[in-house]
Amino acid sequence: MSAENELRLAEALLEAARQAGAEAADAMVVAATAVGVGVAEGVLEEAERAEGVDLGLRVLIGQRQACVSSSDPRPATIAEMAARAVAIAREAPEDPYCGLAEPDQLGIAAEAAALDLVDPAEPLDPAALEALALEAEAAALAITGVRQVDQASASFSHDRVTLVATNGLTSTTECTATGLGLSVIAGEGLGRERGFAYERRRHRADLPTPEWIGTRAGERAVAALGPKKPKPGRYPVLYDERVAASLIAHLLSAINGAAVARGASWLAEAMETQVLPTGLSLIEDPLIPRGLASRRHDAEGFAALKRALVEDGVLKSWVLDLATARQLGLKTTGNARRGPGGPPSPGTTNVALSQGAESRDALIAAMGTGMIVTSMLGASINPTTGSYSRGASGFWVEGGEIVHPVNEITIAGSLPEMMRTLVAADDADPNRALKVPSLLVEGLTIGA
Repeated sequence: MSAENELRLAEALLEAARQAGAEAADAMVVAATAVGVGVAEGVLEEAERAEGVDLGLRVLIGQRQACVSSSDPRPATIAEMAARAVAIAREAPEDPYCGLAEPDQLGIAAEAAALDLVDPAEPLDPAALEALALEAEAAALAITGVRQVDQASASFSHDRVTLVATNGLTSTTECTATGLGLSVIAGEGLGRERGFAYERRRHRADLPTPEWIGTRAGERAVAALGPKKPKPGRYPVLYDERVAASLIAHLLSAINGAAVARGASWLAEAMETQVLPTGLSLIEDPLIPRGLASRRHDAEGFAALKRALVEDGVLKSWVLDLATARQLGLKTTGNARRGPGGPPSPGTTNVALSQGAESRDALIAAMGTGMIVTSMLGASINPTTGSYSRGASGFWVEGGEIVHPVNEITIAGSLPEMMRTLVAADDADPNRALKVPSLLVEGLTIGA
């Protein structure tokens, strides 16, 4: 289906909503193509190709709204969607905060060409993706100690999203992505350990080589062999760059407008107070060329802008869409996200934490005795108090040097205290949507 046809579908949804009795409405058409393969032991294990169009319609009657979705673009289905949405909206409870943006609120979005989110190269077919996966698998198996590769997978996707609304919003955005990753097992019997590596880029030319990705996964698996349990206690913990973003993600969740409006945030009363150490800032920039979370505007039509969420350690902004902004008596920050089946909700785009002045190795040397966390599983987070507990694996450090791997341990602390005392290294990966360097946190409780 072409972009023109998708725009006509979205306009047909709006017209059907008007005819069914909607006072206002917005429509979304998502056209997606995805191709993926998986290989194991040098053999193609699976190959998938998916193409589809999803339709989403939100209608508003007074202060009531309803959302419906479908994957059937036939005119009869569109009419039924509109009728059903209007009928649901008439019975829905009033929501004093719902509604579209006013026409004069819609800003001028950046040019699509400036963001460069669509790879001009020919899409990879299954055979080419299989070749990439096989190369990555071979590189991993070449690492001494690697026993097998669970699966190496490669994928390509092309998405196009069309938004139209009765307030005048009309927009089509496109993006592509190529991904390559694998899961590797090292060791034998009960002593086996896993290693992972995965990379994804908007343009295939920016993707690391299959050899680099496979080697990285294999080395990670081998490095984790022979884990030992540390002595329980309070120690400094260094969150490796590959997992440090999960720590900052907890802060982003706490400043999300939905959590703040519900009163379910440990940062609900923290605006304009110190939440990170002096010198650290958290910057959102949706306009990064080829960025994995870049966009021209949000799901409600507000132009994307670069801004500080935390500046020099001080919290400066919530993450808001229109509804949560109205609920809090503020203006939207242009952070609405949306899928075809539901109303907008707040969410971030590309976010980067300031890098520190020291290297990861320097922080390890300075920590004395403690732990480096390289993988995490499970979570027990109290969203209101910030009480924190997670399962983790990684490496034990004594005398500032790594002495052995550790796994299946628990790390516990308080997120407000952790955030105010963390120390950042200088090793953030510039290719992530959430760019966070390795982070050293003092005084966490480690239990076996």
